[in-house]
Amino acid sequence: MHKDELLELHAQMVTIMQYFADLEEVDETLFDPYGELDVTPDDVHKSKSEHKHAVFVLGNALATAMSEDEFSDAGRVGKRMKELAEDAEKKL
Repeated sequence: MHKDELLELHAQMVTIMQYFADLEEVDETLFDPYGELDVTPDDVHKSKSEHKHAVFVLGNALATAMSEDEFSDAGRVGKRMKELAEDAEKKL
């Protein structure tokens, strides 16, 4: 995936995050790990690896927000996103 495509994906995921953040039933601290990264789709000067890591961290949070438990489809996706985020962080 090219960096511009990754930035577009990142931006779309942030839009989805904002939707879930506005829902009352979603834990307000769920997206804190993503916010702590300080990497947004507007940060075009950040490396592709940093954006990739941010997408995986955000993907994990989004899947968690959508899952009923860790064994649901979204729960399994969340677990895999967490693994990918950890792997991407090692490569930073």
